[in-house]
Amino acid sequence: MRSSAPVRGLVRTAAVLVAALAVTVTAAPLTGTAEAHEAVTGSLSFSGEPGEYISGGQSYTYTPETTEMFDISGPVSQSAVGATVVTPEGKRWSLHMEAPYGQKLTSGATYTNASSWPDARPEDPQLQFSETDRYCESGTGSFTVSHIAYGPYGYIREIDATFERYCSGSTLPVRGELHARMPEPPAELAVGMDLDTTGTVDTRTGEITVGGEVTCNKPARITLTASAYQTQKRGTASGSQEDLLVLCEPGAPVPWTASFTSNIDPTASFQPGAAVLRGIGRADDRDYPASVDTGFQSADITLVRS
Repeated sequence: MRSSAPVRGLVRTAAVLVAALAVTVTAAPLTGTAEAHEAVTGSLSFSGEPGEYISGGQSYTYTPETTEMFDISGPVSQSAVGATVVTPEGKRWSLHMEAPYGQKLTSGATYTNASSWPDARPEDPQLQFSETDRYCESGTGSFTVSHIAYGPYGYIREIDATFERYCSGSTLPVRGELHARMPEPPAELAVGMDLDTTGTVDTRTGEITVGGEVTCNKPARITLTASAYQTQKRGTASGSQEDLLVLCEPGAPVPWTASFTSNIDPTASFQPGAAVLRGIGRADDRDYPASVDTGFQSADITLVRS
């Protein structure tokens, strides 16, 4: 059976609308590292013999209660852990322990022959420990992860580890321990969308105004794309609005509206009557390296004269 012109136009219009909506899903790739979070309890302690460069031959112990910052972070891949401690005097101590490429840090594992970037090969574990003014780029060492527990997206809930590192050419190591217990992981972001079943149309300009509501379980900046099409005797009116920003707060649905003309197929103009509204919303999770969306929503709507 040969397709009629309106049907062919409808198929093409639907494909264009789906392509436009799909942009909001593919536009924001995930990053690899979770946000750092402040430890509730824990300690970073280390020491070195006289002449050891990083420690200066001294012993130190820092806790969340005695520092300005005691942050723990890790990548989604669960391959590494980082600790950043900032003292009241402004010194910043940084510890980084990473498994060989493609491996995860696991409880009870000891990682030997650790080096640091850029000397580390893919098969090498990596270890770096430094202070703002005390840093050696190359070196060797080892570390043991006696216990590690994860939350969503590589969020490190608990970590207990020991380490030993030699600056390049030195026979004196700095030895230390890291212990940290983190707060409960933040909830993963979830967003939703409902579409109104009625809209308005300005018959002089063909501009329609449509809308709906979005929901979220924690504060989010939701970027919306709304599109609509209307099959008519002589063609198909179709249009869309992209990058509509809605600031969502949990607790109650947040309304939104979008106004546009037939900008995808300008040969036809929206008129009062039945139409189809489609929409999708996307937001970045402020706590995790993740983007979520509402899924593609579609509703049969009625356009009434404004």
